[in-house]
Amino acid sequence: MKTPPTPRLLATVSRPSLAELYAAGKHLREKCPRRSHAVWQAPANRPNPLRLLEQSNAGRIPELIPLRYGRMVQTPFTFYRGAALNMAADLAGTPATGLRVQACGDCHLLNFGVYATPERRLVFDISDLDETLPAPWEWDVKRLAASVVLACRNNGFRPGDAREAVLACVRAYRERMAEYSGMRALEVWYASIDAEKLLLAVKDKAARQRAQQRLASARARSVPEHDFPKLAAGSGKTPAIKDNPPLIYHPRDEREQVSLADAREAFADYRESLEAARRVLFDRYELQDVAIKVVGVGSVGTACYVALLMASPQDPLFLQVKEALPSVLEAYAGKSGYLNQGQRIVNGYHLMQSASDIFLGWAKGQRGRHFYLRQLRDMKVGAQIDVFSPGWMVEYAEFCGWALARAHSRSGAPAQISGYLGQSDVFDTAIATFASAYADQTERDHAILKKAVRAGQVDVIREADRAEK
Repeated sequence: MKTPPTPRLLATVSRPSLAELYAAGKHLREKCPRRSHAVWQAPANRPNPLRLLEQSNAGRIPELIPLRYGRMVQTPFTFYRGAALNMAADLAGTPATGLRVQACGDCHLLNFGVYATPERRLVFDISDLDETLPAPWEWDVKRLAASVVLACRNNGFRPGDAREAVLACVRAYRERMAEYSGMRALEVWYASIDAEKLLLAVKDKAARQRAQQRLASARARSVPEHDFPKLAAGSGKTPAIKDNPPLIYHPRDEREQVSLADAREAFADYRESLEAARRVLFDRYELQDVAIKVVGVGSVGTACYVALLMASPQDPLFLQVKEALPSVLEAYAGKSGYLNQGQRIVNGYHLMQSASDIFLGWAKGQRGRHFYLRQLRDMKVGAQIDVFSPGWMVEYAEFCGWALARAHSRSGAPAQISGYLGQSDVFDTAIATFASAYADQTERDHAILKKAVRAGQVDVIREADRAEK
């Protein structure tokens, strides 16, 4: 009888210890000093901001571009929200350690919020990832920090209040990154920020009460038929989406009808992107209606639709069908590894969010456009930043810094990032200085757009103007 061969053991992989990773991150300070992040000075060859805005219009619906400019011209903060490509170009020339994460790509205060997990828990997290791509972690931190300054200025806060809010934001990122660096890999993956528990710690009593009321209202609207838009009633009528121009409407011309037909065709492809178990659920629904939807500042002009599906006369589902264009980071961080831009975005959601929508998927239309789909609303609650007090802004900025650290720690090297950041406030103060300087730059760029609008060089449509048509 032959002796069975001795089983071969799997080759052991020598992985660096937590202390070694921390030391490696600390060593990066030599090539990229933490204080170097404080500097922002526009290079002599910096592109005209209007040229970059025109470049970012590529692929957008031409008729909606004036509406995009109409929103951006309102304030420096609204300009900033629509100028992600401009800042990506600027960030590409700033210091970086070389450590990369799955980045948000458009990380500002209004791209965070509360939503429901599949288990119906309310969590606070990043909520919009259209520009997500592997990139330097510093880029998200800097874009978030500058948005804090601009939001504070928009509210008329003192410079000291803005600096305090940025310091709170970056300090939270640094301290939470240190916390995640000491966790096991699965602990990091399972980590989430419970929204209702988070609010209990809010010091601003009035802000806490307002936020709790909004969460309670969101829970009350958790059944889709109670959400917007309302279903059309009446016996014998096919359920349809109610027009609410200029934000939601059915096609008005032949081009829009062709575009909407492309979105309808994408549903078959979308089904294949879902997990097998999710397809069983999706197959319970039948597509009834699709309408055009105008979305937020950064996405205005991209093809976006709301779709109504029914499982029974009293069982609706609303999905958002959103065109997926290449990330603004591509030219500076490298192209996506996914052929479908919708898949790039879906992958980013799964990597960065603690829990994602069960209907999240991607598709390709018959005309070659890429889409991603998710529920239109699922107990989603965004921040009403324009009514924040200085104290509430500080606390909210801290929450955003925490959420960003949690998101980055899932795909990056938290121990190395933590080693680089250290325990002092050197990095925090550097970013606070950068954020103020970049907010100044944004105000200058916004002034250029305003001047072009006054000179008739840029067409704009205000929301009220469009509503009257």
